[in-house]
Amino acid sequence: MQFGPRQIVTPFRPIPLDVPEGMAPNEFFNSTENLNDLANNNGLLKNPENLLMYRKALGHSNEFDTSIIYNTSKKILDPLGRPVRRTQVPTATKKVWNRMNQVLINYMIEIYPDPEQTLLLAGEASLDATWSLTSPGVPSIRMLHNHFMAFDKNRLSKADMADQNNPNLTDGGQNSLFQSYMRDVYSDFFSSLNFNILKQTSKGSSKIELTGYPQGLPSWKIQGGVDALKDICFWREYDQVLKGFLDFYRAFFSQVSTRNAPVPEKAYFPDQIERILLFNNDFMGAAKKVRDQCINNAKYANVIRWQPAFKQLIYRNDEGDLIVTISQNSIGNAITELLGVVVKREPNAEEYEKAEPALIEKLLEVRKRLINADLGEGIETPYWGSS
Repeated sequence: MQFGPRQIVTPFRPIPLDVPEGMAPNEFFNSTENLNDLANNNGLLKNPENLLMYRKALGHSNEFDTSIIYNTSKKILDPLGRPVRRTQVPTATKKVWNRMNQVLINYMIEIYPDPEQTLLLAGEASLDATWSLTSPGVPSIRMLHNHFMAFDKNRLSKADMADQNNPNLTDGGQNSLFQSYMRDVYSDFFSSLNFNILKQTSKGSSKIELTGYPQGLPSWKIQGGVDALKDICFWREYDQVLKGFLDFYRAFFSQVSTRNAPVPEKAYFPDQIERILLFNNDFMGAAKKVRDQCINNAKYANVIRWQPAFKQLIYRNDEGDLIVTISQNSIGNAITELLGVVVKREPNAEEYEKAEPALIEKLLEVRKRLINADLGEGIETPYWGSS
């Protein structure tokens, strides 16, 4: 068998939405009108915290695929003003969201217990809030949302090999920049953070053998497995990974933007930034390389996201361990591509409808568990009832 990233084809039922003339599709997809369709035709569950669970109409996987979105579309009309990362979500909302994550991940592991048969992942992708809506790669719904999905490994093994030079797999070169010039300081910075449940993995131990991904990303094993997700301390550490990443990214691109810049304002770990990053010659030298390239190459400078954008996920490795990893979301690549899975969506209602009954059955079952845990109420749509 060949090992490497795979491209799978996922059929979907075309969405009966007409984009108004003169409006770009991703502009329309961020509108309240589209969010109404998402809730009314694909919504599964909602709660007072404005968290909406829904079926993915244009999904990554027809095995298991759902999302929870922090639906602020009616409260915040300006798409650029909406929360795009967990650190911007109200505490009460985040507490409920963490519990919903725990229920969904536990259910996925229950129905797909064998790591040799099924690849499982759950995570979120944020974007730079200043990124233009019409720029390539901007997510179609500009609000923070989590993904929960499963891929049949047998199907993945038979899928076509993906192009290893696909920019979505290389993360636009930014991850290779971190790994080529700052691997040690990147690791040292994360090692300085205080974790009890998360344990940093050794190089290569977190890879999925079939795809060879993730590549070069910091990763942590969740000690205690799925039971640890019931502990609020785990979610605090999960947030700490994000805060550490945000600090590293801000500190680096502050140096790219302004030579010898100070510690960024409102940094979560200012002491570590000053002690580990700003006094490290590799870190400062890499910033100079990027700064010089920005000065001399307008196209290169234009694609940089100066504010932190990220993908953070929990996935199951080949040994059955739950792993946390994080990467910069430099070009809007899909969260599945962190694990070497490229999804090609194709409109094919007939093929989608073959998989739909089993998919909906699972989504309604996990919805029932969320309702029983007082995490929301069911939504009635033309395809299913509210209970």
